Amino acid sequence: MDWLSNVSVFVQVAETRSFTEAGRLLGVSSSAVGKSIARLEERLETRLFHRSTRSVTLTAEGAGFLERCRRIIAEVEAAEFDLCQSSSAPRGKLRVSLPQVHGLVMPMLVEFMQRFPQIELDVDLTDRMVDVVEEGFDAVVRTGNPKDSRLMARPLGQFRLVLVGTPEYFRDHGVPQTPADLANHGCLRHTFHTTGKLEPWPLRRVVDAPEPLLPTRLVSTSIEALEQAARRGLGIACLPDFMVHEAVARGELQRVLDAHLEHSGTFWVLWPSSRHAAAKLRVFVDHLCARLFPVNRGQ
Repeated sequence: MDWLSNVSVFVQVAETRSFTEAGRLLGVSSSAVGKSIARLEERLETRLFHRSTRSVTLTAEGAGFLERCRRIIAEVEAAEFDLCQSSSAPRGKLRVSLPQVHGLVMPMLVEFMQRFPQIELDVDLTDRMVDVVEEGFDAVVRTGNPKDSRLMARPLGQFRLVLVGTPEYFRDHGVPQTPADLANHGCLRHTFHTTGKLEPWPLRRVVDAPEPLLPTRLVSTSIEALEQAARRGLGIACLPDFMVHEAVARGELQRVLDAHLEHSGTFWVLWPSSRHAAAKLRVFVDHLCARLFPVNRGQ
């Protein structure tokens, strides 16, 4: 294998943490992968991986080399795209991580695949905070303020958390007028997958007032599960407004305590700064910005 091929093998091993998996993705044997890495280490006179029978991890030198290799591959992909006769057809594999909100992201992804059929999407739908660089993602969509200096970022749109239940549920249990009234209701609560902690509801605090009691009827790491439970009249859920906008408009769900909530969040698309030149990444980021929040609803 030539120098660039060895670099590509190295990046694949670094991102999969496995010679066998890297070989499977590249269509070669794990033995061929091992020989390629050995040649690369011999040429660089540097050990790139710590190897054991159970794991493959980057050395400090390997981690630094990985960032440079990613920039090299991004530049090669960009050059190939610019020289390609079909300049309107970006291609290649794109690994992305998106929130586990299928109703929001899947229509956008389907449209992207239809527009760019030569791009292969590898989608990780999860609410955990992935390490974009270390885990080898091309782009991720997350909420909160971007803090990683290794990443580029563009805002996608804003949202609010709202409290909802069905009209039938409120007919049977009453409509809460203050946060204290929630003590008489079944609360459908979201819990963070990584910590197991309940996500707090964004209820505006009143000075000297006790913490509102939120009797929990259901706990789930999936906000889509909470939405389904709320739609079936099982209680009140705290959900993003974009998720329930249409159901509220149709009268299937009812928002309550809006005046007692204080929350504003922003979705961002983040990508490693070293990959800004890749054509497949550019069109994906542009598509996200144009289609994920075509209008900011529910504001």
